[in-house]
Amino acid sequence: METNKANTALLVMDMQTTILKMVPAGNFADNVQKAISHARSNKIPVIYVVVGFRAGMPEVSPNNKSFSSIRERMAGVNMEEWSKVDASVAPVPGEVIVTKRRVSAFAGSDLEVVLRAMGIHHMVLTGIATSGVVLSTLREAADKDYKLTVLADACADADEEVHRVLTTKVFPRQAEVITVEDWSKI
Repeated sequence: METNKANTALLVMDMQTTILKMVPAGNFADNVQKAISHARSNKIPVIYVVVGFRAGMPEVSPNNKSFSSIRERMAGVNMEEWSKVDASVAPVPGEVIVTKRRVSAFAGSDLEVVLRAMGIHHMVLTGIATSGVVLSTLREAADKDYKLTVLADACADADEEVHRVLTTKVFPRQAEVITVEDWSKI
């Protein structure tokens, strides 16, 4: 894989503690941490994307099947705490945290402005869920002409078969799909 580190960023998406608890245990979080360490040691920006809402979730329409179903359950939740990135992969001072309001990292966020300001043309994607934020972000980023790499073992989904199909059959049509170990060799 040919990469210009000057225009590449690693996206760490939806790695909030509450979301991390939804995926099967395994090496996933360790792999994300390895990807973050590789990016930092190679001066590749790490951009965190979290899903978050205001108190009472006024951004959530009753028409949105995914988010409206959690609105009542989260009525008393402190949204600032809920949106925090898990300590195992937490950002360091100076790293950008983008808050999105929907599934794609672009939806309701300033991600595109941040990418433009940093001169980013190549995104390396990690996160939860493969069938959620990774899929939605990949599709929208491809339509926006970004070069894309997906670190398959740094993405996770509650459904392992869906993860497999996406990373082996769907994502390769629009992105290079590799492992953290392979990416660490660049």
